[in-house]
Amino acid sequence: MSQVIVDISVSLDGYVTGPNVALDNGLGDGGEALHEWVFQGTDADQKILDDTFAATGAVIQGRTLFDIIDGPRGWSDEMGYGAKPTGEVNAPIFVVTHSAPEQTRLGDRFRFVRSPAEAVTRAQEVADGKDVSVMGGGQICHQVLAAGLADVLRLHVAPVVLGDGTRLFPAGAAPGYALELIDAVSTPSAQHLTYRVVK
Repeated sequence: MSQVIVDISVSLDGYVTGPNVALDNGLGDGGEALHEWVFQGTDADQKILDDTFAATGAVIQGRTLFDIIDGPRGWSDEMGYGAKPTGEVNAPIFVVTHSAPEQTRLGDRFRFVRSPAEAVTRAQEVADGKDVSVMGGGQICHQVLAAGLADVLRLHVAPVVLGDGTRLFPAGAAPGYALELIDAVSTPSAQHLTYRVVK
């Protein structure tokens, strides 16, 4: 069965966006620094990105992230999951929302579901044994972890302190799981930490 991997970039102080997130400011103020490893990283950073892209059979994301990437300043037709500049779209994307849009700018890449559990079930059905990647935003990543649906947590910890924004782990949230470090790769742009979720 497919592994469910929560995979997200985060600041040293636990934020996955900066403050003031909007359709035209998807990562919030200063949030672009979280993803410098993707666009200006080393060969080791690129290998992590390429390996993740190749291993992914389906993607899960939340509605806020969908609205940003399907919006006028979001992904282009040439931009696929994993920031592939060649426009490869290797996996269907399941968006968790209570109200699916009537149409999407980016066509049929997206499938709309009502809960994290439904997203995981449907994503595993089509992933063909490959990984299901929960890519964000922070709320859906936390929900999948808190519901006990994740097998792996992969954090890309950027050397930045944002001070405010969207937290990966809400204040006061009590996890029902432990984490066991299974891999770590250090680059100047990020600490790539992979944990097994111990339920």
